[in-house]
This record gives sequence, C-alpha cells and structure tokens, in this order.
Amino acid sequence: MDRRNFMKACAAAGLYGSALSSVWATDVTASGFYQQSFTSLDGESRGMTDYLGKPLLVNFWATWCPPCVKEMPDLDALSKEFPDVRFLGVAVDTTANVNKFLLKTPVSYDILVAGHRGIQIMRDLGNRQGGLPYTMLFDAEGSEQHRVLGQISKASLALELASLAG
Repeated sequence: MDRRNFMKACAAAGLYGSALSSVWATDVTASGFYQQSFTSLDGESRGMTDYLGKPLLVNFWATWCPPCVKEMPDLDALSKEFPDVRFLGVAVDTTANVNKFLLKTPVSYDILVAGHRGIQIMRDLGNRQGGLPYTMLFDAEGSEQHRVLGQISKASLALELASLAG
C-alpha cells in the first residue's frame, strides 16, 4: 500500500485524532498487548514480552501525523532523562515510510512497526477513537499506569515517568 492510500485508509478509520485526553488507568490490564509482536525496522519480529522487567513508555505514532512528529523530540529527550524507563515507538505506518522519516528525524529509542493493525491494537488498549498519537505507560510487570491521547506535555509526562521510575 502506498503512502497516500495508507493515509486515506487511516483517515477513514478515524485515526487522526485531535482530542487531548489524559487519564489514570484503573483496572485495565495489558496482558493482551504483551502477547503481541511487531516488526523491527530490519524486518525481524520483536515480541512485547522482551519489554517486561522495566517500566515502559509506548508511543503509537505515524509519519503523516503532525502532532506525532512534533512530540518526537520531547519523547527522545525524556528517554535520555529517564534511562530506567524503556521507550518504544510503535508506528501505525509502513516500514518504508518510517525508515525514510527516521533518516531526517532520528530518535534514540526503539521503533517497531504495527502497520494498519495498530489501529485495532490501540482500540483494544482503550483508545476507542483510534486517534494518534497515543502514549501509554506500563510498570515493570506490564500493568498500565497512565495514558495520553493526543500530543504529550513534556512536563506532565516527566512527572509521570519520575513516579514510575521510582
């Protein structure tokens, strides 16, 4: 699927969310999420269980999503500020688009590709609108601690990360 058709499909699915929302998780579990695997940029499958054992920030994003692109430098800076928290970008995009994008805007944290199925995964994780960006924090055991729909606030997210990193 080329970039234009991919963008049209995602827009039709309501992916380009603009509502900002930050909520504490109550009894949402992420067990299904940690059973997922995604494709690395070199084409290998990476299981989410590899990310258990340390707190984890997961950011669903796409190359064509302006708020996603705008928050990436903040996420990269936070990943360096909080080395005890693992950061993961999950692209709702194509590997080719992501590789091309990262040549211009590199980040120091892991990037995996979910493709179009990322929409359903986000919905399963509580993002009913399927909007991007969507950021989630998990503790070391994989329990959801916090989520943000829309562009993150670096200062607010830093507070959440500090409490999670302990």
